[in-house]
Amino acid sequence: MYKFPFGQEVHKLVQQDRSPKKVFVLGVYASAVHAKWKDKNGKLVCQALAVASEPRIFWDGNEKEAAEIISKIHIPEELGSLEPAASNLNGPSAKVLDENVLAPLGFTRNDAWLCDLLPESRLNDNQIETIEKNYNPIRERYGLDEVTVPKRPKKFCDQKRCEEILAELEESKADLLVLLGEDALTQFFNNVAGAKYNNLQKFVDENCYGKAIEASINGRTIKVLPLTHPRQIGALGSHSEEWHQMHQNWEQQMRNNPNYYLEK
Repeated sequence: MYKFPFGQEVHKLVQQDRSPKKVFVLGVYASAVHAKWKDKNGKLVCQALAVASEPRIFWDGNEKEAAEIISKIHIPEELGSLEPAASNLNGPSAKVLDENVLAPLGFTRNDAWLCDLLPESRLNDNQIETIEKNYNPIRERYGLDEVTVPKRPKKFCDQKRCEEILAELEESKADLLVLLGEDALTQFFNNVAGAKYNNLQKFVDENCYGKAIEASINGRTIKVLPLTHPRQIGALGSHSEEWHQMHQNWEQQMRNNPNYYLEK
């Protein structure tokens, strides 16, 4: 099992409510619970350190849950303390999902089956830099666990994983598949539907942003709605303003006409 800083193991995050759903949402990879690390004098070591798997897929960053999870992580007294990171650093993608994807479509979380190409946390460049700067230099001295969570890959989904996702899609009974981000389009949809979209822009050029198409997947016709990544949708950190604005326009169209995404 892969381990986070201070020893928590990485867990797979999968859909818990397996009852039939109206929409199947496919994201890219699971996030993590982030903690603020302060030294024994109360001085900030880092604003956000990934320290544990989220309690469930597309977790909303609930501060009480975050505090409970972080409270169970052992950190030597000499190294200070951990506390939940700022509210915008835990669960931002879940808030985007609820407010900017499901709500415009007329759905709630109870209507959705949630899935990721890669159902585990991975480290981005910022997290790797934080660990190398603040954690690794003191690891051996204090007997801390080695961080073994892999770096964020370029490919999230092999053939075996595509088959696992297909099985979940069938189990969900959903007749609408929402793809969150380019990787979900190119690494899953192209594979299972025989499509050839090199990127999301090609899909937009051919079909318009926020318009569902019909596709045959595993012998079943299903509506497929590719959208941009939650980072772009919610303008989270480094993002493309062009994609953000495109999604904002889509939300406005959906407010004016709830069936906009289904129209040719």
